[in-house]
Amino acid sequence: MQYLHTMVRVHDLEKSLEFYCKALGLKELRRKDSEAGRFTLVFLATEQDINSYGEKTTPMLELTHNWDSEHYSGGRNFGHLAYAVDDIYAVCNRLIDAGISISRPPRDGRMAFVRSPDDISIELLQKGEALELKEPWLSMPNHGEW
Repeated sequence: MQYLHTMVRVHDLEKSLEFYCKALGLKELRRKDSEAGRFTLVFLATEQDINSYGEKTTPMLELTHNWDSEHYSGGRNFGHLAYAVDDIYAVCNRLIDAGISISRPPRDGRMAFVRSPDDISIELLQKGEALELKEPWLSMPNHGEW
């Protein structure tokens, strides 16, 4: 048995790709549009999850966009996606620069949470040891749910 991917449904595919790819830093590996099924699937991975041949080496994130309008409940009851990062402060700065609110700032130098455009909770974890505590993160309050 092999773990392949986690699927999340998204309302606005372009807005979601802007979040996951441009702000968070994932790479689009493949896309499938289904006229008959009226949906688009987009598979994403981190740069480190892609080998030199452009193939995925670990599980991916699958964004599913159903073309017909539909309301999806979820968010916190989904749980969260988690990604390890080289520098949690740099990633959080990049997200803020992209206009994304940090729900749970990395006050401990180790963990932060943000929300996708579809309210999916994303956990960011510092690789290795926690970074030295510093402002503005140390005194930044939580924003919304995480």
